[in-house]
Amino acid sequence: MWDVTTSAEAHLRTLDALNSRRYLALLTSLATLTQRPPLRPKASRKPPGVMGRAVLKEYGRLTARVTHALELPPGTERDKALHEARKAAKRTRYATEPARDPLGKPAKRLGKRVKSVQKVLGDHQDSVVARDTLRELAVAAHAAGETAFVWGLLYGQEQAAADARERELPAVWATASRSGPRKALTR
Repeated sequence: MWDVTTSAEAHLRTLDALNSRRYLALLTSLATLTQRPPLRPKASRKPPGVMGRAVLKEYGRLTARVTHALELPPGTERDKALHEARKAAKRTRYATEPARDPLGKPAKRLGKRVKSVQKVLGDHQDSVVARDTLRELAVAAHAAGETAFVWGLLYGQEQAAADARERELPAVWATASRSGPRKALTR
């Protein structure tokens, strides 16, 4: 139920807070920040050059991670490297999104290509996680005296899906790595 006394006290506390030195200092700080933001020297440069270099820097990291992952033999280390490549693909893709207005179609095309790499790597990572869970379920079923056969079948299906994504990756990466959009970003 609504209490007039409590409401009046809350109103007075609110007015006190809004008139406090702390709140007024906050307002002053926010005004200063919006009127004179502490920008880095790069902020005064033309957006296409700065953004293009930033996107290409992320793309370089992605290239290093995909290359490293593809050089590893199948197994746990490769799975981890592919996951790191997926995270780099996400960062690269996200770097292209705000760059679309100043950089135009090259940024959009690169973003779409990297998204396809991210998708393949994401499907692979989903399979890695699913296989870990299926293994745990199979062990628990076996420990409970139940059959683990179905879990093994599901594990095999997930392994086949991961293998298919790994076989698909080189072609998807080759398409994403074509230099057209990247060359246009350096202009």
